[in-house]
Amino acid sequence: MKRIVLLIATNLAVMVLLSIVITLLGLDQTLAKQGIQYGPLLLVATIFGFGGAFISLLISKPMAKWSTGAHVIDGSEGTTQYWLVDTVKRLAAKAGIGMPEVAVYEGEPNAFATGAFRDSALVAVSTGLLESMSREEVEAVLGHEIGHVANGDMITLTLIQGVVNTFVIFLSRIIGYVVDRVILKNERGEGIGYFMTVMASQIVLGLFASIIVAWFSRQREFRADAASAGLLGSPRPMVSALARLGGLQPGALPQNMAASGISASPGGWGALFSTHPPIEQRISALQGQQSRV
Repeated sequence: MKRIVLLIATNLAVMVLLSIVITLLGLDQTLAKQGIQYGPLLLVATIFGFGGAFISLLISKPMAKWSTGAHVIDGSEGTTQYWLVDTVKRLAAKAGIGMPEVAVYEGEPNAFATGAFRDSALVAVSTGLLESMSREEVEAVLGHEIGHVANGDMITLTLIQGVVNTFVIFLSRIIGYVVDRVILKNERGEGIGYFMTVMASQIVLGLFASIIVAWFSRQREFRADAASAGLLGSPRPMVSALARLGGLQPGALPQNMAASGISASPGGWGALFSTHPPIEQRISALQGQQSRV
């Protein structure tokens, strides 16, 4: 649950930061001089909404390496590293994508894939994962991460995040304008009521936006599981890997990487903000796929 809270807090902090930048640039005052202007406001919201999302995507690889301490390997470091690089190379070729960078980092069982482009991604696994799983299970997890890359999940989530960011920025300013001008009867430009309402609206709308993004993230996990089954020729290795993970504590990733790795799904309201479905549901979906084969 702590991871979910921190992830939501991070997303909200980004939205607040965008709002502060817009205010400091004087764009709020400019847009509202002649009354609210929906076209220019939507343009500004789109630029900042998508701009922030795409900047995060473009720097995702170096940020992932820095935040996890992952170091890229080429296979010459040892037999395990050679097997990892060779396995990723084989799976990537089968999936029709360029060879990703392969990295290892110290930590409890986890893995993630990131990067802005399908042909230059990064796939990283933790030492805990390598030590706790069989090679077949590790291969299934690698297939899952390669599936994320091949499916274009990073760019898809970036586009979704850009859309919701745009509407959060856009709608929060409309709400702020209505409260300031209609309810508070302020006719002297943006007052404190406008700015306070915009901030509060962004927090509330940001929570709903997080639910939307998390829902799409959960769907991509099922697709990546199915991709792993397709790459390995059977759902059985991924089922085994998930079953083993069900008895392990997935290692915590930095919050900017939380949606990219392995994650246990909380119950109750927390499930709405979870980026990963419950492991039981993922296993059930794979078993259903196996029964149709």
